[in-house]
Amino acid sequence: MTLPVLGAALTLDMLELHRDWMLSAPRDLEIQSFCTARALTGDLTPAIERTKRLIDGLQGRIGLHGPYIGFALDTADPEVALIVQKRLLQCLGVCEAVGATQMVVHSPVTGWDHGGHQDDPNEALIQIERLRYLLGPVLDRAEGAGVTLVMENIEDVDPAARCRIVDALGSTALKVSLDTGHAQYAHVTLGGPPVDLYVKAAGKRLDHVHLQDSDGFADRHWHPGDGPLNWRAIFAALGKLRHNPRLILEVNDLRGLRRGADYLIAQGLAQ
Repeated sequence: MTLPVLGAALTLDMLELHRDWMLSAPRDLEIQSFCTARALTGDLTPAIERTKRLIDGLQGRIGLHGPYIGFALDTADPEVALIVQKRLLQCLGVCEAVGATQMVVHSPVTGWDHGGHQDDPNEALIQIERLRYLLGPVLDRAEGAGVTLVMENIEDVDPAARCRIVDALGSTALKVSLDTGHAQYAHVTLGGPPVDLYVKAAGKRLDHVHLQDSDGFADRHWHPGDGPLNWRAIFAALGKLRHNPRLILEVNDLRGLRRGADYLIAQGLAQ
């Protein structure tokens, strides 16, 4: 059995530091230098040209983390929705310019929604329609550009919540992302299921995974192996998939990125 290849979420500065390791195998890259309003404002040409230079020669797939700070994708204010659309389209333009085929966006589903949607299922339908309004133009452009948006769990207690959103919106350019540390937070603090069940719930919709360890108290972004996550169970669930989602190390200690990678490699789970 061929082991999955680890990729990484890196800023451009950290990509320069770890470029040799990224070149050592077909490692998928998620660029995290275009996810703030400030980064998307003004002349993007220098940053785009730098990105092109740094990714030249990489064999893995290229993605970007989309903007997420200061808004929710299900905003009820139509004027705010237009601003969010603008930011997402700006980042999608960067994807097109550098040849990225994936963009991460944040799920709007909260721990509060988990109970609220069960109490009043209409609230879940309203949330989906708000997402349809905001994401419609973005998904249309993404489909034409060959870019897939992947919706990352943030406070999602129910691992099927994003699956229902993806199915309802019905776009080939929208799939599911899993952040292992966020799922652990939902498991420990909010009463959600263990992390491997998020993999199973997403199934064929799962296109992207953030690999980070956490005790569930906060969004730790520790190296795999530094916390209590059951990596064997998670990779066993991933191994049952019939496709190849991007496995992206996303840790706070970017300079020490290799430590978590080396742990998973030593466990015989990845390469």
